[in-house]
Amino acid sequence: MKSFTASNTYVSAVHDLIPGGAHTYAKGDDQYPEGMAPVIERGAGCRVWDIDGNEYVEFGSGLRSNLLGHGFEPVLRAVRGWLADGVNFVRPHRIELEAAERLIELIPSAEMVKFGLNGSDATTAALRLARAYTGREMVAVCGDQPFFSTDDWFIVTTPMSAGIPEAARHLTVQFAYNDLADLGRLFDAYPGQIAAVVMEAETVQPPAPGYFDGLRRLCDRNGALLILDEMITGFRWHERGAQFVHGIEPDLCTFGKGIGNGFPVSALAGRRDVMRLGGFVDDADRVFLLSQTAGAQPWALAAMLAVIDSCQREQISERLHQIGGELRRGIEKVVADHGLSSYFQVRGRDCNLTYLARDRAGQPSQAFRTLVLQELIDSGILAPSFVVCAAHDPAAIQQTIDAVANLMPVYQRALESGVDQVLRGRPVRPAVRARG
Repeated sequence: MKSFTASNTYVSAVHDLIPGGAHTYAKGDDQYPEGMAPVIERGAGCRVWDIDGNEYVEFGSGLRSNLLGHGFEPVLRAVRGWLADGVNFVRPHRIELEAAERLIELIPSAEMVKFGLNGSDATTAALRLARAYTGREMVAVCGDQPFFSTDDWFIVTTPMSAGIPEAARHLTVQFAYNDLADLGRLFDAYPGQIAAVVMEAETVQPPAPGYFDGLRRLCDRNGALLILDEMITGFRWHERGAQFVHGIEPDLCTFGKGIGNGFPVSALAGRRDVMRLGGFVDDADRVFLLSQTAGAQPWALAAMLAVIDSCQREQISERLHQIGGELRRGIEKVVADHGLSSYFQVRGRDCNLTYLARDRAGQPSQAFRTLVLQELIDSGILAPSFVVCAAHDPAAIQQTIDAVANLMPVYQRALESGVDQVLRGRPVRPAVRARG
């Protein structure tokens, strides 16, 4: 059993200085078994080491942003090449044109692009454009998908909406994925009021045949823009995005996470007639789009260009699907061998795997999820998900499959005797919750 003495000391101290103990809710110690929340010291490839010296195979690294693995040398080399020449200037740097040209060439729907620092700002900027373009205020968001922005228009839909003005609550409505009739009902209920539909192409469930064609027609018929959030899917589903894979025609799309392999860079791209409102226009009011002191840093754009080069040269998206497919097949086999396929399930596209832990009644269970995390961490697997990066090698995949095999007898005991008999602390809680 691993020791977490240094990590637990850190956790005890950090809550006095940092609200929540972390700067991203999904990274909080409340998301891990009690007394087993490792604090990271360093990473290399698909492995990380905590401040107690424990080594782990890491999944979902950087909340899916580390597409190529920690310390990926071509990206680091590109970043280092720019640092000595300065990191911020009073005027744009010449690399910004090259970065815009490369991304527009790559993304099917992109005619103009604006770079930023994070996904929330880019997606909020897309919504601001849509509101200005349509003259409407409301937004419809896919309620089956977990996260779009830290800004009021989205957080108002979550249990953690304290501090948001009451007026904002009436401007965001939700629809179900793969259900055109549900979105149609919103358009009927709010005629001429919805500026945009915001959604991801795919999370756990794939799109039904014809879904996005129907969605496009529905948006056009009702005068709303389609904003496609490609924070996760971009470069992971394909270097040209999930819009290329599924033949989607968004009006605006947003990218982040993997496009910089963990470095802070995001992008808003889309139709010229919409995007131009964020520039110098004489025939319409200007939109305050993205204007950030640290936006479009040369080193960050260099990281993005190196990621694009690597994705195209090494067929990264194909590799991610291959690695994830091997992991899925291995896990599903050992789970089936123990007769627990109804209780522990791997879900999602091979390049973006998650898992679901169910209790004896077959219901999703935070307690059983905690048990999974507990046993995997003991086996040297840090896996809030099974999302792979390109650095996951055969040894890491086999170690993970073996760890799941070791988990299964413990899971069976929990089903038979009660999870509290094998769980060593309190269950994890939802990252975004109202209280406590």
